Amino acid sequence: MKSSTLEIEVVDYGAGSRLSNTPLRKVSTIARNAQKTPKFSQLLYRLIQYFQPTVLFDLGTSLGITTLYEAKAAPEAQIYSFEGCPQTAQVAAKNLQKLQASKVELVIGNLDETLVTQTQQVSQIDFVFFDANHRYEPTVRYFLQCLKKAHQDSVFVFDDIHWSPEMEKAWIEIQAHPSVTVTIDLFFVGLVFFGNKQPKQHFVLRF
Repeated sequence: MKSSTLEIEVVDYGAGSRLSNTPLRKVSTIARNAQKTPKFSQLLYRLIQYFQPTVLFDLGTSLGITTLYEAKAAPEAQIYSFEGCPQTAQVAAKNLQKLQASKVELVIGNLDETLVTQTQQVSQIDFVFFDANHRYEPTVRYFLQCLKKAHQDSVFVFDDIHWSPEMEKAWIEIQAHPSVTVTIDLFFVGLVFFGNKQPKQHFVLRF
């Protein structure tokens, strides 16, 4: 992806990029600026491999690299990966096909609409990676929407919790939610757990 010469038109429903505000972007630029580091992707892989979710929501497909880590960590899981931009989703689909991630279903369109529809169609959600609209109100709204199908063994992972004052506000509100029992702040991501037999605790760890 970093060597790709393809240029696509990006439709961005979220907070946008801090590095580029033009709709036409090279795939190589997206790969350099938007993709997660191997360190984070491997953490996500280990979390999913350990908890083995059967239904996983991936909010923010981008080029599908992180989605592939998720798919390889739990090959039998049904993954719904949400992407707002059709041309970005096309690139992701090719990557998923190339590495035979057949259990990933791309859900394309405005997440404000697609997330509501998809949560209504599943009986439970075991794992969610939130990496979409990096603003306070949408982040909290997506959390509450996914919470409707969560259970005590579900795991929610929020990216960029300290990316902006809005994201920090959202993280604090999520921590305070009555359904949340344990959170772990790794600075760049936040982990959320719901076990009802645990006392409410919040941890900050150097990672």
